[in-house]
Amino acid sequence: MTSNSEARRKYWMMTLVSFIGTVLFLIFLPEWFWVMLPFLGTAFVYAMDWA
Repeated sequence: MTSNSEARRKYWMMTLVSFIGTVLFLIFLPEWFWVMLPFLGTAFVYAMDWA
């Protein structure tokens, strides 16, 4: 059970980092922000344990 909660915590941290990266791309390089979207989506799906 602990390894599952540790993995989910890791995926939530990846989601947060990806979200911050997406926002930074949207602010500084708006034409390239879509590059971060697959990382954000994938991390969020794993964090919600939908995969």
